[in-house]
Amino acid sequence: MSHNIVIIGGGASGMMAAISAAGQGAAVTLLDPNERLGKKLNITGKGRCNVTNNCDLDTLLRNVPCNGRFLYSVFSRFNGQDTMEFFEGLGVPLKTERGNRVFPVSDRAFDISGALERELRRLRVRIVRDRAVDILLDSDGVCGVKGEKGLYDAQAVVLATGGMSYPGTGSTGDGYRLAERLGHTVIEPRGSLVPLVSDDPCCGKMQGLSLRNVTLTVKDGKGKTVFHELGEMLFTHFGVSGPLVLSASAHMRRWDREQYRLSIDLKPGLDEQKLEARVLRDLTESPNKDFDKIVAGLVNRSMVDVMLDRLGIPADLKANSVTKEQRRHLCALLKNFELAVTGPRPVAEAIVTAGGIKVGEVQPATMASKLVDGLFFAGELLDVDAYTGGFNLQIAWATGRQAGLSAAKYRGCKET
Repeated sequence: MSHNIVIIGGGASGMMAAISAAGQGAAVTLLDPNERLGKKLNITGKGRCNVTNNCDLDTLLRNVPCNGRFLYSVFSRFNGQDTMEFFEGLGVPLKTERGNRVFPVSDRAFDISGALERELRRLRVRIVRDRAVDILLDSDGVCGVKGEKGLYDAQAVVLATGGMSYPGTGSTGDGYRLAERLGHTVIEPRGSLVPLVSDDPCCGKMQGLSLRNVTLTVKDGKGKTVFHELGEMLFTHFGVSGPLVLSASAHMRRWDREQYRLSIDLKPGLDEQKLEARVLRDLTESPNKDFDKIVAGLVNRSMVDVMLDRLGIPADLKANSVTKEQRRHLCALLKNFELAVTGPRPVAEAIVTAGGIKVGEVQPATMASKLVDGLFFAGELLDVDAYTGGFNLQIAWATGRQAGLSAAKYRGCKET
């Protein structure tokens, strides 16, 4: 049997591409080396799967800092509401949470991947556990795919292998190599939504400390604020991580020319005046208490020694001996705990890969290659990435759907 369309990659965009093409009546083969499809999808959102963002088109585009306008066409045809209707149509009830983030009501990512697999089976998509090693061409363009286990005839191919983040899920950069062999340009992959490295020894001293309800501000070398948000973060042996840091990293794209600094507001609920009143009250109510005990009442115990080092105040200084200047220095540090960072962790530790197939070589309305007839692209493989909040998965669904529909249309055109 000749299978007209081959989808390379069984992640979010690949499964959507296969469903979309098969829904148009195309014979589809889906190649993926993993035992289970959607391996990376199943760990997104801490296993809950932030399916999409329930927002308008302009908001979608604003949350794609790299080549967002390239996605205008596919987002116009398939937005967050369309994604919600699609999955609820597959029997997965959804809910919208803070920041318009959309999750399955069950909070189970497996419900999303399971629904996609059932739809693939219903549409008779042939799923083959194989790794593609080459895309074959003839005088008309794409004619097949060579895998480690066999050859697959194809009149169209959708390349949807993902980026290079979480290589254990199968995102090992295979798609970049396949595309480069066909003449496509690959913008150097790098991590986005990734932990940050700091050489400040305080990070190692506070390793494992999780800060909640703090505000993280990131400024570039010129003092311009590039990120400012309330949430959670974590100190590690190499620097910092956690939801706030991952979100901030997507805004920190010029490591080759910028020196970024982090500022943590440990008491965002109190302005300077109220905080100073709180500290003065603590000092006044316990005049004979050691200063480190006063600080321990304001921050986590794991942070006390670091605070004292930065303040240069002895731990055993009595509360009634603390000067007005020392008190204000403490308040300033609580509102502005600064940390220098030297760069992101490796791309393998990132949630999303930035960089990828140069979008100028791809038709934005169809996801078709401008260089190779019958070749289409989808998902994280492309040089587009977004902030947190379901936007990256929306890119996968929208580009995957369009690539599948376009491949099916191309197949039909070739047959006629």
